[in-house]
Amino acid sequence: MRILLTGASGFIGSALLARICKAGNFQLTVATRRALPGLSPDVKSELVSSLDAEADWRAALSGVDVVIHTAARVHVMNECSDDPLSEFRKTNVEGTLRLASQAAAAGVRRFIFVSSIKVNGEMTSTSAPFLVDATPAPADPYGVSKMEAEQALRSLAAESGMEVVIIRPPLVYGPGVRANFLNMMRWLYKGVPLPLGAINNRRSLVALDNLTDLILTCAEHPAAANQTFLVSDGEDLSTTQLLRRMGNALGTPARLLPVPERLLDVAARVLGRKALSQRLCGSLQVDISKTRELLNWSPPVSVDQALDKTAKYFLDNQVK
Repeated sequence: MRILLTGASGFIGSALLARICKAGNFQLTVATRRALPGLSPDVKSELVSSLDAEADWRAALSGVDVVIHTAARVHVMNECSDDPLSEFRKTNVEGTLRLASQAAAAGVRRFIFVSSIKVNGEMTSTSAPFLVDATPAPADPYGVSKMEAEQALRSLAAESGMEVVIIRPPLVYGPGVRANFLNMMRWLYKGVPLPLGAINNRRSLVALDNLTDLILTCAEHPAAANQTFLVSDGEDLSTTQLLRRMGNALGTPARLLPVPERLLDVAARVLGRKALSQRLCGSLQVDISKTRELLNWSPPVSVDQALDKTAKYFLDNQVK
C-alpha cells in the first residue's frame, strides 16, 4: 500500500511520518511546500506550490492507494485577518476538495481527513459528551471550515466512489506540543502558583501516539470506509487533574491554589479573557464508543505514559 501524507512537517504529520517509516510495511509519498531534510531514501517526496484550489497534486498522487490529509490552516488564538472564515476556506475547504478531487480522478481508494472536534462545538456538559452523529455546531471560523470540508468530502465520496474517512480529534498533545499546552508545562516547570486547584470540569485529550495509531488503523480497516470517528485517550481529566499529573511527569509538583471556579470566571470576564476561562474551566468530552466498537480499537498509550513522553521531550530540549 502506498500512502500520500500531507502536512508532514506539522505537529501531527511529522509524528505520522516517523511512525509510518518505523512500521516499514507501507510505501510512502510526502507532499510539502518545502523540501524536508533527512528523509529516508525510501520516501518519495513531491513539492506542491500551495494548499489552495490552484494546487496540482497529480505527480504526488501517482500510484497512491490512501491519502492522509493533515495539512491545514490551523486554529489560531490571535487572528489577524479581516475575514478569517474566507482565509480558512481557501485551504481547509477549497484546498482539501482540490486534493480529494484529484485523488478520486487518480484512482485513490481511500481519503483520510483529519478534521477537528470543533465541528461538534466548543463545550459539553459533564453528563453529555459529544457524539459522532450529533448535529454539528461549530462556533468559530476554523470549526466552520472543517465542517464544510467534511460535507464536501462526503458529497465527493458519493459521486466518485472513493472512500472517505473523517477523524475529529480534540486537543492533541505529545513531544513538541506548542501553544497553551507548552505554556502550561513552562508554568509548572518554573513552579508558578496557579489558581486552578479546584476545577471540576472534564476534558478529553488525545496523545499523538494514540491519534497516529487510529489514523493508520483507518488506512487499512475495511469498516472505516465512509465513516466519521471521534478519538481520545479514553480517560477524561479535569484541568486540576491534568496539571497535577503533568507536574508529576515533569518532576515538579504542581502548585495549585483552590480558587473557586466562579471567581475565576468573574476575573476572566473583567480582564476580557472569557475564552481562556472556558478552556480552563469548561468541559469538552467526546464519546469514542463507535471508534472502539466498529474498529475494535482502543488507545494503546495511557495518559500517564503520554505525559511522561511529552515531559521528557520538554526537559531534554530545555524549552524555556
